[in-house]
Amino acid sequence: MGAWTSYRLRLKRKRHHVRAFRKRRELTCVQNRTALIDPSDILIFSTLRNELVRLPFFLKYYRDLGVNHFVIVDNGSDDGSREYLEQQEDVSLWTTQASYKRAKYGVDWLNWLQRKYGHGHWCLAVDTDELFIYPFCDARPLRALTDWLDASQIRSFGAMLLDMYPSGQIGEETYQSGQNPLEIARWFDSGNYMIRKNTRFRNLWIQGGARARVFFDDSPKSAPALNKIPLVKWHRSYAYISSTHMLLPRGLNLVYDESGGEKASGCLLHTKFLDTFQEKSREELERRQHYANSHEYRAYSARLADDPVLWSKWSEEYNGWRQIEHLGLMSKGNWA
Repeated sequence: MGAWTSYRLRLKRKRHHVRAFRKRRELTCVQNRTALIDPSDILIFSTLRNELVRLPFFLKYYRDLGVNHFVIVDNGSDDGSREYLEQQEDVSLWTTQASYKRAKYGVDWLNWLQRKYGHGHWCLAVDTDELFIYPFCDARPLRALTDWLDASQIRSFGAMLLDMYPSGQIGEETYQSGQNPLEIARWFDSGNYMIRKNTRFRNLWIQGGARARVFFDDSPKSAPALNKIPLVKWHRSYAYISSTHMLLPRGLNLVYDESGGEKASGCLLHTKFLDTFQEKSREELERRQHYANSHEYRAYSARLADDPVLWSKWSEEYNGWRQIEHLGLMSKGNWA
């Protein structure tokens, strides 16, 4: 990397820190329990809106995995999410009515909170419809993974977003609060993925899967990105640049082996496609707070009128991380 490129990326990171510092004024603290955080605790950072039905399972899943504390921004929920989270003893909660879009889709808010509370911690940045899996997650807690990453001097851990969906129509089965969403959305595309390198930031760019196949079949290159770097040993000098798709400094984006080998990686099981999806899509389309003038939600709306089935003859039913690794969608790397 030349000196000029290096300078421009440092300047870009500084601008993101300045943005986060300014956007902190949009956040109102509802419940700050960060004094309870121990130096070795693993933290989750998340932004949400109207996710009450998902919250009981989301919190239980990550508590069982080994997360110690949740730092959450509620963006104007009116379904009881804020009140529910306020009562959770391991949750620190901020709220805002400000524009999600103008906060770089929540990145500014989380960059500020991670800078303030995440320094020195392993931090997992996930949405409420994302379930993080990694090699040996059925037998080893998340701390086993972070301890190995520390011992290996690895600062970031990549995970591909894997769209999960039911075998029938999306709204056919009702999701109950507290239920494991994988009881309904158990299927995924085992292939149909495109991958390329972003030479400027050195991250991978992955697209495809069920959303590209069904909602973006006429323009697959416009489909949502599936590459994520959700788990990072945070330092106050770091910054997410585009959701959790990439960070600065850009060395954090090297969650793959440039020489052609394999680094350990995980997956985020994306359980968006429940019966709540249609109402959520209508709301987000009206709000127009998402990327590219809600391009993604406009694509959803165009197809949802037909009540589509995402399942196809190439779909596979999820039965654990080993299956995902066998299909090449995640890797143990050299973690034995």
